[in-house]
Order: sequence, then C-alpha cells, then structure tokens
Amino acid sequence: MSYVAAVCGKGAEVNQVKEQLLQSNPVLEAFGNAKTVRNDNSSRFGKYMDIEFDFKGDPLGGVISNYLLEKSRVVKQPRGERNFHVFYQLLSGASEELLEKLKLERDFSRYNYLSLDSAKVNGVDDAANFRTVRNAMQIVGFMDHEAEAVLEVVAAVLKLGNIEFKPESRVNGLDESKIKDKNELKEICELTAIDQSVLERAFSFRTVEAKQEKVSTTLNVAQAYYARDALAKNLYSRLFSWLVNRINESIKAQTKVRKKVMGVLDIYGFEIFEDNSFEQFIINYCNEKLQQIFIELTLKEEQEEYIREDIEWTHIDYFNNAIICDLIENNTNGILAMLDEECLRPGTVTDDTFLEKLNQVCATHQHFESRMSRCSRFLNDTTLPHSCFRIQHYAGKVLYQVEGFVDKNNDLLYRDLSQAMWKAGHTLIKSLFPEGNPAKINLKRPPTAGSQFKASVATLMRNLQTKNPNYIRCIKPNDKKAAHIFSEALVCHQIRYLGLLENVRVRRAGYAFRQAYEPCLERYKMLCKQTWPHWRGPARAGVEVLFNELEIPVEEYSFGRSKIFIRNPRTLFKLEDLRKQRLEDLATLIQKIYRGWKCRTHFLLMRRSQIVVAAWFRRFAQRKRYQQTKRSALVIQSYIRGWKARKILRELKHQKRCEEAATTIAAYWHGTQARRELKRLKEEARRKHAVAVIWAYWLGLKVRREYRKFFRANAGKKIYEFTIQRIVQKYFLEMKSKMPSLSPIDKNWPSRPYLFLDSTHKELKRIFHLWRCKKYRDQFTDQQKLIYEEKLEASELFKDKKALYPSSVGQPFQGAYLEINKNPKYKKLKDAIEEKIIIAEVVNKINRANGKSTSRIFLLTNNNLLLADQKSGQIKSEVPLVDVTKVSMSSQNDGFFAIHLKEGSEAASKGDFLFSSDHLIEMATKLYRTTLSQTRQKLNIEISDEFLVQFRQDKVCVKFIQGNQKNGSVPTCKRKNNRLLEVAVP
Repeated sequence: MSYVAAVCGKGAEVNQVKEQLLQSNPVLEAFGNAKTVRNDNSSRFGKYMDIEFDFKGDPLGGVISNYLLEKSRVVKQPRGERNFHVFYQLLSGASEELLEKLKLERDFSRYNYLSLDSAKVNGVDDAANFRTVRNAMQIVGFMDHEAEAVLEVVAAVLKLGNIEFKPESRVNGLDESKIKDKNELKEICELTAIDQSVLERAFSFRTVEAKQEKVSTTLNVAQAYYARDALAKNLYSRLFSWLVNRINESIKAQTKVRKKVMGVLDIYGFEIFEDNSFEQFIINYCNEKLQQIFIELTLKEEQEEYIREDIEWTHIDYFNNAIICDLIENNTNGILAMLDEECLRPGTVTDDTFLEKLNQVCATHQHFESRMSRCSRFLNDTTLPHSCFRIQHYAGKVLYQVEGFVDKNNDLLYRDLSQAMWKAGHTLIKSLFPEGNPAKINLKRPPTAGSQFKASVATLMRNLQTKNPNYIRCIKPNDKKAAHIFSEALVCHQIRYLGLLENVRVRRAGYAFRQAYEPCLERYKMLCKQTWPHWRGPARAGVEVLFNELEIPVEEYSFGRSKIFIRNPRTLFKLEDLRKQRLEDLATLIQKIYRGWKCRTHFLLMRRSQIVVAAWFRRFAQRKRYQQTKRSALVIQSYIRGWKARKILRELKHQKRCEEAATTIAAYWHGTQARRELKRLKEEARRKHAVAVIWAYWLGLKVRREYRKFFRANAGKKIYEFTIQRIVQKYFLEMKSKMPSLSPIDKNWPSRPYLFLDSTHKELKRIFHLWRCKKYRDQFTDQQKLIYEEKLEASELFKDKKALYPSSVGQPFQGAYLEINKNPKYKKLKDAIEEKIIIAEVVNKINRANGKSTSRIFLLTNNNLLLADQKSGQIKSEVPLVDVTKVSMSSQNDGFFAIHLKEGSEAASKGDFLFSSDHLIEMATKLYRTTLSQTRQKLNIEISDEFLVQFRQDKVCVKFIQGNQKNGSVPTCKRKNNRLLEVAVP
C-alpha cells in the first residue's frame, strides 16, 4: 500500500484518496490484529482489497472484504497471547475523562477478557497507537459521534466479561442462574441504553419458538456463561463488519469512469499451534484453497500450456492438494459437511459424536488420522490423543482438538439476546442486530460458521481466478521473532511445503517468457527493415523473419501454435536493449524531421508576416501623408474664411452704429416731449383732487349731523343684538371643545351655560345624537346589519314580555350550532337537505305521554321545519312553514315553547310540538322572520303562563308555575293528568 501511494500521481484529490486507503489499515489492525506466540501483530482475519485506478494510474478508491474474524479470541486467548489490540490501546491511551465516560478503569487486571501474562509487549506503545487509530478514523471519514459509539461498544464488550453468575434453585428443583453483582450490568445498560430488566432476563431465560408455540426455559450457570460469551463474540464480530462497511463507504470510488482494479489479498498463513481448534482448522482450509489455486495457476497451467502449444516438454511431478481440499469441503462426506450435519441432527450432539462420525466416514482417507482410523496405526502411535484427529496438510501434519468444534460451528446467539440488543437506545448496537426486530422474526436456523466461511472462500477463489495473479511468498527466518538469525531447517521446510522447489524446476526447465505473435511483432517490428513499419503477412511469419534477421540462436526460442517462447531472460533483455536503441534512433529521426518541418513552418510564417507588415506600413505612411495634406488645406481655408468674416463684421458694425445714433437722438427728443406733457397732466390732476377732497369733507359733515339725531333713538336695541350675538358665538366655540365621544351609548353632554339657550341646547343634543348614530350605522357590514335587524326584531317581540330576553341580548345569533357541513357524522342528513339551513340546533322534544324529553335535531330552512334523530341523523318529521300558525311560550325564565300547526294539514296528524331549547329567543325570532319572508304573514307569538297544545285528538293545557327544583336551575316538566302538563320553573 505504501509503495502504491509513493509511485502514483500527486494532487489534492489523489492525496486524499491515498491517505484514506493508507489510514484504513491502522483501524483494521487495531480491531482485527492481536499478539500471538509467533507474531506480535498477527492478522486474526482475512482481508481482500480491490484498489481502483484511473487511466493515469492514480487511485480512485477501494473496496475491502473481510473473512473469518477470530472472534473466539474476544473471550479466551491461548497462553502467551493477547486479545485484540484495541482493548489494550483504549485502556492505555484514552484520557481520564473518556475512561470515566465509558465507565472503564486503566488497570488491565480488572477485566476477565484480557490475559495478563502478555498484556505488555516489548517495543509496542499502546497509548501512541490509540492516538494513531483515532487520527486514522478521522482521516478515513468517521464522524465524532460514530467514533464515540464504536468505543462505547468496545467498552460494553470488555464489561460483559466481568458479569458473573451464581446458581439458584427453583421450586420445581431446576437450577436457575442469577447475576452476582448487578453493578456491571447496570453500567453496560447505561452505555448501550438498554432496559436493565430486559438484559437481565435475557441472561436468565431462553425462549424457543416453533410454529405457533413459544416455550421459555431457564438457563443454568453454564448456559448463562455461554450466552454471555456468545453475546460478546457476536457484538465484537458485527462491530468489526460494520467498521469494514463504514470504511468502504468512505474509500469507494466516487466517479463512474473506466478504471482498472488491483486486488491485494492479505490473509492469515498456515497455523500449527500446540493446541489447534476450529479456528486453525478453518484457517488451514483457506490456505489449502489458496495453495490449490497457486498450483493451478503456476505449475499445472504452465505445463499444460507447453503441451497445448506443442512445445517439447518433460513432465515434472508435483503434489496436488486437491485431495485435501476435497476431504474438507466435499458436500456429502467432507469434514465441514459432516460437522453441519451433526449440528443440525436432533438428539444429543457432542464433539465426541462428531469425531465418531469422522472415524466412520474418513477412516480410509490417506490424509486423515485418528485413534479409530486405519491410517493412524494407533497401537504404537502414542502421540495421537483420543479426542483429536490429524490431517496431513500440504504444509505438514496438524493435530486438531475436537473440543468446541460443534459449538463454534453453531455460533448460536439466543434470540432473547438479539431482541434485547435490538431494543437498545444505542443506534449502532440496534443496527448490528436486525434479526432482533419482533416484526421480522425468522424461525429458520441461521447458517453455520463453517458453511458461511466455505461460501466466502468460494467467492474469493472465483474473484482471484478473474485476476492476473502475482505471488509474494513470506519466508519466516526463525521462531524467535529476532533479526539477523536464519534457521536453515525452518526455511527449507517452508520452501518444500510451499511448492517453491517444483515451481523453480518448472521455471528452469521451461521458458522464462512467452507472448502471442501479434503483440510480439507489434513490439519488436522496428528491429527489422522487412517488418518495419508494416508487415503484410501472418504474424508468425513476421516473428520468424524478425528473429532470423537478429541472428538469435535457435535453442533460445521456440515457436508454439499461437505464441513465441523465449528460454533465457538475457535473450529478452537483448531484445529490449535493441528495441530501446532503435527507439532512440527513431526518436532522433522523428525529432530531425519535426525540427525541419517546424523551422520551415516558422520561416513561411515569418515571410507571410513580413509581407503583411510591409503592406500595413505602406498603407499607414500613405494615410499619414494624406492626413497631413488635408490638415494644411483646412488651415488655409480657415484663414481665408476668417479674413472674409472679419471684413463683413466691420461693415455690419459701422452700419449698426449709424442706426443706433439716430435711435438715440430720437429717444432723447421723445423723452423731453413726454416729461413736458407729464408735468402738465400732474398740475391738472392736483387741481381736480383738491376739489374732490373738499367736496367729500362737506358730505361727511352733512351725514354726521343727520346721524346724531337717528342714533340717539335706536342705540339700546343695537347694543342688545350685538351682545346676544357675541354670547351665542362664545357658546358654540365652547361646545366645539366639549363635544362627547362618537359612541351612541355615551350619554354625556356639556351643561347648559345660559337659561335662554335651553331649547337650543336640547335640540343640538338631539341632532348630534342622530348624526353619530348614522355614522355608527354606516360602519356596519351587510351581515352585521342582518344580525342587528334580528336583534331588533327580538326586542320588539320579547322585550318586557319574556323574562329570558335580557340574558339573550349579549349572545350573538349563530344559527348553525351543529356545523352539519363539516361534521362527517351528519353527511347523510346534509345530503338529504337541498335548501339553505338557517338553524341547526339540538332541542328536547317533550313526550306527550309522560312529559319526558327526547333529544332531536331542529332544522329550519327557507320553506320547511325538520326534526331529525340526533344519533343516526334520520329525518323524523318535516313541516312546511305555511302549516305553522302560532308559537306559544311562557313569560318566565325558561326555554319551553310550543309550535302550533294548521288543523287538517298533513303535518298536524300527530298534533302540535312542545320543545325545550337553550336558544329560545333566537329560534323564535328566526322562525318569525323566515315565516314572514315566505308567507308574507306575521306569525302569531303568544306569551302566556297557560296555553293549550293539541296532542293528537286531545287538547292539553301547559301550565308554568314557580317552584324549587332538585336539579337546580333546570325547569322540569311533569304530566299531572290527561289534560294538564305542569312545568316547574325555578
């Protein structure tokens, strides 16, 4: 990965992609690597990474696939090994604040899932690695809340190992497990936001569903510990898969362009430990498959290619491990198939029964050994225990402990725990357990771990076969994990079991290079004059001519059916050197021709440019000469025109001065004549004015003498009229400043200042009140006018007649109290009425027989009066307004009223109606106005404490009395006899 990042291009976007690809590795190593007895940073999972490149070779992104995380390491580690790195890094590198938030302590010994004998590794700084991992997660694209959620899950896994159980006997004699210390459980529930009672029950009970039945059983202590470890393993394994998917979202290629893909497979090597279990069996099976594809793509395919191309070849024998792969993966009698069959078999299933089945089916296989097989020679082989079996792998014999094979293959997580995890308030944990959703319960048994890994390996093999493989074989120099020590026996053993000796023999006996004729001729055709630049014949003939021209020894190459085979690399290197030299010569020739063409092109361009420049210069010079001549002519013309203009100006000025002199003399003469005339006129006017003044003074004297006689007789009357006029004027000015508000109900009015203005003061008050009432009425809308008209009508009908009237004055008349148009309950009733509804109200209809009331919907339209059932909305009665003759009611504070119908009409067959309503005044007023509008006749409104009502053939007297009621202020109606209904009003 570092090499790819170093050799590809630069740029902000490319550097970001490279950095994300590189930084994905520390994250996966922290969560997927651990210290083993042979490697301090051993991958405990398989990783296949596709890196996508564009046409320039710059990385666009990548996709990671993971295989078989060794999740059993979470709950148990062999001696001398550690758990996954992330646990130690979190406890060593996290801040005190983060540890307190995750409810963790820095001491490793506090956690049962962490082995203490190898907690510290020489040369490994877990705290620095934790900072590196946090930085890498940020670069890859993890949000802060996502990184925090991941650490919370890691902390929850650590704390799960500290939950311990104790046995407790039940009444039925069965043992039940109980949690010893619930403090750890409480902290786990706080981290994961799970209800503590739900998780505690999941650790104590197991629910089994079969078809329509549910059975809940208690877990003993051993089963409870198994459930705890299964939850921890599943939680960590699913977290790791989520991390891989999250990294894939960040590093996947964003652009949809044509790209090439390089796949990198980094997977665990062959493992032979002191104690080998199910994990080593699966890992070694994967290595067998990889060895098989290595054999097919190197040894087998190469030798088959020589035969296919008719090349003389002596076959070299090699070991083909297909027989071992078949022993493990055969669908009928393979070890994995028998393990799955044993897990699915009803009845008691143990590791021993699985081993017995292996002994029955695989006893005759030459690569399988056990105490009961024919190949073990168990009579003298004391190294083979009873509970083990041995497989002869391509890398040597491996002894497998059969203990735990069935449980690890089942990989069973109780449904109660899955559902408890799905109920978590922690978003990440809830997403890791989708099968816990009660709405998506699947009773189908989940696939086993072995079958899942087998399918993953098959997918990997298919993917590898579509690629052009290159192998990097890692040779371990010693078992001491030390530098500069080379163990010859160990290295020779690895070389033998990896098949490298057979590969070297095939390579030495075979040909180092082979290529199809067409690309070979296309690459080296410039080395021969006959094939350069184009060869018209078959490609093989062209290659033969080329090699003969170059005088290459015949023993150095062979011609196949479709390819040329070159034995020694030095021959290929010679061809490449010749090609390089020839390309240099061709490049020199191309440069020479190009430079000549470029110089000639430049010369022609300069020549054309010189001609254009000369033409433009001649044009410029000629234009400049023309413009200079033009300017000279203009200057001469301007001088001549100026001389002519000045000559004409002098003549005009002389003529003008002569005319002005004559005008001045005439003006002076006319002025003298005018002044003389003005002086004469002024003298004449002065004499006339003196006469007029004397005459005016004389007339004034005569008038004053006559007026003195008249004034003495009428002076009192004039003074009185003047005084009255001033008083009235002052009165009106004071009234202007003391006018009351424009509200019609404002009764304030300024006091009368003078007694003689009393009638005027009252008339003015009346006029002002009428004027402001008109102003107030002009503000009303049509709807408000209608409301006030109804209120006015109600006042004329009931004021001082009905005790209920004053309380109705302040209540607005709404009419449609039920909102039939909006209520879907009355849709059927609305559809049955086509006219406009004026009143829609619930009233109490008085029963003729006993005086009890029944709720009815009272509807008034333009032409009819209708009664409907309140619950169903069905119309019970319909009365035309022309049949209504009178409305009767009492004068007291009650809501009873009777509607009298025309005798002999169809509606009067059952008699009159007696109702009780909370809106009596409004209903009577609207009925009165509607009847008047339709029939042009006033409806008779009778107000009396006793009136007669026609019930079928009988007339009943309705009498209103005062009385104390049990129901408080509600009037009650009671039938006294056949002829009397008594209404008690409080």
